[in-house]
Amino acid sequence: MSEIIKNFKFDERRIFEYVQKFSFPRLAGTAGEKKAVELAIQTFKDLGFKEESIIKQEFEFSDFYSTTLIKLIMVLNLTFSFFLLFFIYILPIISFIIIGAFALILLWIIKGVQRPENPGFFAKYYGKKLSATNVIAKIPPLKMSESNCGHVLISAHLDSKSQTIRTAWRVTLYRFWLYNGIILAIFFIMLMMDVFLNLGLARDIILLGIWISTLLISFSNIILMLVDTGNESPGALDNASGMAIVFELGSYFLKNPLKHFNLWVCQFSAEELGTMGSRFFVDAHEALFLKNPSFQFNFEMVSLATRNKKANKIQYLKSYGVFPRKAIAPILEKYLKKAAREENIEIEGFHVSTGAHTDTVPFHQRKLNAIDIVTKDSAFWTHSKEDTPDKVDPKVIAEACVIVAKAIRLLDNDFEKLKIQK
Repeated sequence: MSEIIKNFKFDERRIFEYVQKFSFPRLAGTAGEKKAVELAIQTFKDLGFKEESIIKQEFEFSDFYSTTLIKLIMVLNLTFSFFLLFFIYILPIISFIIIGAFALILLWIIKGVQRPENPGFFAKYYGKKLSATNVIAKIPPLKMSESNCGHVLISAHLDSKSQTIRTAWRVTLYRFWLYNGIILAIFFIMLMMDVFLNLGLARDIILLGIWISTLLISFSNIILMLVDTGNESPGALDNASGMAIVFELGSYFLKNPLKHFNLWVCQFSAEELGTMGSRFFVDAHEALFLKNPSFQFNFEMVSLATRNKKANKIQYLKSYGVFPRKAIAPILEKYLKKAAREENIEIEGFHVSTGAHTDTVPFHQRKLNAIDIVTKDSAFWTHSKEDTPDKVDPKVIAEACVIVAKAIRLLDNDFEKLKIQK
């Protein structure tokens, strides 16, 4: 282990105890979440954090965006798909108008969910009002005042949820829906060009393509409409594993504070119901984080103790999108890879076509540097009753702690350079 962290042992036994302690159903707004909040506060105290450095941020939110909205979108999509097919055979121009109307409604919905913590009409009247609590601890820098220092956040979410369809299958369905939507758009453009420009294209093949892609989209719509949220998952991988990393890193940095950065040790709530906890947190500190260099390392479903040893590794979200692919956090990726190389630990980036709705989202919306440390294949078990502590590998979690601790130290050493770049 390097000189920079040799005076601290990231203990696998202690890490696994954190995972076991928080492995119980804890959906935001339930008694389980309240229990997790109190346990998190007590754990921070046990680590040596003074009571005045521990912040309880209570907030209220609507569950409309996380439970009802997706079903509304699926119903609208099915309705518009039916009218699209119907009017193709009567008056194609009406199909074009229908597509335009659906696109406008979808854009209006997307605009509304940019800040779901501010409930609009639908969230206010058609969502259930819930209460939840973030638990934050803060470690000030050794050399600088808060007004001049940078900010590093290490975060995870303390809530869990179960769903009728596991995360991996839902992601597959969303991708299935997205790619068939792209195929449908291509066939529909070909049809419009043939109708209005009289190109003499093979109309039967185009219509067959529209039918097939529309039926496949409708199939995925119907399945996604059946997804319901419950409170049955112990949430060991998702996300007691991330919480364990945050506690372990918090313990390390409490004994070894940074020189130039305020370190925020964050256990956010209501991530599973719309990343609400991190949204309220960023809203409260936005001006502070935008002033000087600010970086977030978010931990989500880390490790996978199964027979498939190749899947049990440290990974991070590298890029998202279909075309072109967009890099998520190139600055933090550089520091993570450098830290992993110097510590001789493997780390791997991966791409997601549809992006990922994690606690980094509100940070990215403000153009802040934020990255997710996540083990991709752990999604097979999450949001289910089988998300239990035996799926978590404390050795991999300890290695993730080493890499991120080193990366944060490297950021601290480069503070002046990062400040100039900003």
